[in-house]
Amino acid sequence: MDGKLVVLTCGGGNGAHCLAGLSAMRPKIESRVLTLYSDEAERWAVELDSGLLITVRNDDGSKSLIKTKPSMVTKDPQNAVPGANYIFFVVPAFAHAQYFEAIAPYIEDNTVIVGLPSHAGFEFECADLLGEKANACTIVAFESLPFVCRLIEFGKNVEILGFKDTLGASTLKGKRCNVTQSVLELPQYIFGDRPKVRRVQNYITTILMAKFIVHPSLMYGKWSQWDGRPLSEKPLFYQGIDKRQAELLSGVSDECVATAKAIEKMVPGLDMSDVIHVFDWYLNYYGDQISDKSNLMTAMRTNKAYDGLDHPMKEIEPGKYVPDFTYRYLSEDVPMGIVPMKGIAELAGVSTPYLDEVITWCQSKLNKEFLVGNKLTGKDLKDTRAPQKYDYKLEDLFSGNLNSFRY
Repeated sequence: MDGKLVVLTCGGGNGAHCLAGLSAMRPKIESRVLTLYSDEAERWAVELDSGLLITVRNDDGSKSLIKTKPSMVTKDPQNAVPGANYIFFVVPAFAHAQYFEAIAPYIEDNTVIVGLPSHAGFEFECADLLGEKANACTIVAFESLPFVCRLIEFGKNVEILGFKDTLGASTLKGKRCNVTQSVLELPQYIFGDRPKVRRVQNYITTILMAKFIVHPSLMYGKWSQWDGRPLSEKPLFYQGIDKRQAELLSGVSDECVATAKAIEKMVPGLDMSDVIHVFDWYLNYYGDQISDKSNLMTAMRTNKAYDGLDHPMKEIEPGKYVPDFTYRYLSEDVPMGIVPMKGIAELAGVSTPYLDEVITWCQSKLNKEFLVGNKLTGKDLKDTRAPQKYDYKLEDLFSGNLNSFRY
């Protein structure tokens, strides 16, 4: 990697703190932060001189401390965007549109736009909101964050609980984009040794990857038969998975794999082999952190990267908890996750009874209508990133009609 590059992190949450801090510690990077939410930029900027502490929990149980700080934290895109070589979106998917609209007037040719994670339909929304400017950019879509992390103190302290072993990313290059170097080299430089960044064959593969199905499937499996009575403690989310949840998650994953295989047959020369079952995904991405690899349920229960992570709950009175159905596990991972997956399966003619069951329950908790019967014809489809929202057909996704990108 030649010369110093400007990396702009969009967001102010735990993942954004980690990425901005890890970027800032690399000598070949100028790290900037753009956060549009409320007063986050002002609050973080006040702490800049004190620096950011990143605590890394190592596999052997020890901890490493990293002291670093970005060069700029602002809410003004006019200050943050010009000159940026890479723009990382490290915000919830529902906020992507706000950031696309904010950076659009200032984005320069040959910028690399990175979804970390992208969430399903990231490319569709980028092409739609950036318009002609998107043709001079390259889009990188990561399937998930490279680490599990949590914010200890805003602007001051964040903890990385564990790194994935490998991380898949797709690239989509605009026809007017003249970036010649490998666009995945810089993210690897930021992350360090782990995870190993692996380029997947195409961007549809990233949409169908396993990460986005986990939260809605586990929420449905846990709470669809709940009697409504408050719980006395917060249940574990991943490590609390039971046989029913594992069966649902596995069924949804089977449908994603079937969709990939169907598309592979319909589009000559296309390789969709990176779409794998969620159990295999866990073994690939968390292999060193899983102590019981017997099956999907035991793998999730014994994944130490998930230690202590609970279901999203609301405390309605001291010591009494009920599930929070407004949390991003549904509000984000349904319209920007499993609904676009369903949309692609529908375009490919693949039946998805498990996915339909999960979406039907989830949309009822969100007071939305995406799915009617087994078709994406609901009145709230406009609030998703399904290809049907943009009137795409299957051939549009691979023919270059998606805002004139190269494939």
